[in-house]
Amino acid sequence: MADGLTFSDGSPLDAEAVKWSIDRFVAGKGDVSQTWLNIVDRIETPDATTVEFVLERPWRQFPALLSLGPGMIVARSSGGKAGSVSGTGEGAFTPIGAGPFTLAKFAPHEELVLAARTDYQGGKPPLDTVRFVPTSGAQSQYESLKSGQIDMTYILRDEAVIEQALDDGYSGYLSPTGQNGIGTINNREGKPGADVRVRQAIAYGVDPAAVNTRANNGLGTASSELVPQTSRWYNNTAGIPFDQVKAKALLDQAKSDGYDGKLRYLTTSEPSQQATALTVQASLNAIGFDVTIDYATDVTDLVRRVYKDHDFDMTRGGAPVGEEAPYLNLYNSMASDSKNNPSGFADPEMDAMITAVQTAPTDDAVREAISKVQEYANATVPYVIWGPASVLTAWAGNVHGVVRNITDIMFLGGAWISPNGETVER
Repeated sequence: MADGLTFSDGSPLDAEAVKWSIDRFVAGKGDVSQTWLNIVDRIETPDATTVEFVLERPWRQFPALLSLGPGMIVARSSGGKAGSVSGTGEGAFTPIGAGPFTLAKFAPHEELVLAARTDYQGGKPPLDTVRFVPTSGAQSQYESLKSGQIDMTYILRDEAVIEQALDDGYSGYLSPTGQNGIGTINNREGKPGADVRVRQAIAYGVDPAAVNTRANNGLGTASSELVPQTSRWYNNTAGIPFDQVKAKALLDQAKSDGYDGKLRYLTTSEPSQQATALTVQASLNAIGFDVTIDYATDVTDLVRRVYKDHDFDMTRGGAPVGEEAPYLNLYNSMASDSKNNPSGFADPEMDAMITAVQTAPTDDAVREAISKVQEYANATVPYVIWGPASVLTAWAGNVHGVVRNITDIMFLGGAWISPNGETVER
C-alpha cells in the first residue's frame, strides 16, 4: 500500500491497521469469516506498507476474498462488533474507513446517507452525497428510477422488470448468475428434508421450466445445473432432470417409513416469490406431498426464520456461483462448517470436493472439480436448483463513472451526474 494513507478520522492506514481490522472482522464472525479461517494461516506485516497473507493451501483466486468483508478495512475508532450496525450507546459501531465517503446519517428502514470527504487522498469525489433508501419489490424500484426519485437501483431475480429496464435503454451492469433461483430445503434433524429421499423427490418433482414460466413470465432460463451453460465453469455435467414418476416413487419410499408427506414452504408475498411458492405447491401436491404455504411478514422476517431460527421446511433462495471465484459460493451454500449454509447440509465427502475446487491449479481443473460437485449434489441434493437468474444494477442516463467489483458491489468514488440532468452519449 502507499505510504502516508489515513482513515477519515486522521489515524494512519498502515499494515498494522489492516491486520487489526481483518482480525476484528473474523473474530466477530462476519460474513465469509469461516472461509477466511479455513484458508489463511496467518497475516504478517514486515513493514508499515506491506501486508502478507500466508495460506494453508494454494488458492489462485484468494484476492477475491479481499473484495468482501475482510477487505473492508475500518479504523480502530469504529468501535462496536463486526457485523453490527451504527447506533447509539456504548458498543455502537460507527464505520470509519479510508474511502471517499463518510457516514452522515443512518436511520434504519429509512435511509443511509454518505458525505464526500474533502481530504480524500484521491481527491474529493464528484458526488457531494450518496443516499440509500429501502424499496419494496423490483417493480416499485424500477418505477422510482423512471420517475427520477432515485438515480440507481439493484433489481434482483425479476426477469420481466429487468427486460423492461433494458428495453427502455437504461445503463447498468447485468449479471446472469447460476444458482440464483434455488429451492432451499431444511436438511436438519426433525425436518422432512433430513431424509435424502424427500429431497430427491422434491428435486425430481418440480420442473424448473414451470418455475420459470410462473415466476419469470418465461423470460429466464430453466436449468438444474450448479453453473449455467453460459458460465466459463460449465463442463457439460447435467443436473437433476424433471421426472414425476421417479419423484413419486421416492416419496412413496419415504412414506412407507413413516413420513406423512407434509411440507411447509416459507415465502413472502412478493409476486415472483409467491408465484414460485404456488408452482412448487401444485407440482409437489400432484405427486403426493401435502404442501402448505407459510408467509413471512417481510424479507427481514424470512431471513431471520431461515438463517437464525431454522423455522422452515423449504423456501426460495439464492447462492450464485460467481465467475471470479466459484469456490466461495459453493463453500457458503454447502460446506458443513459454513455459517451461510441455510439448509444445514453437512457431508464430509462434499466438503472434500468443494476444497478440490478451491485448490485446482488450472481453469480446466476447476471445471472438472465442479463437475464432481455437481454429480455428488445430484445424489445428495443439498438443495434444488431451478435455474440461473439475472441481477441488474441499473442507473439513469445521466449517471456515469460507476465501477463494479465482484458480487455486484459498486464503487461510487468516481461516479458523477451530468449537469442539468443531461444524458451524455458514450
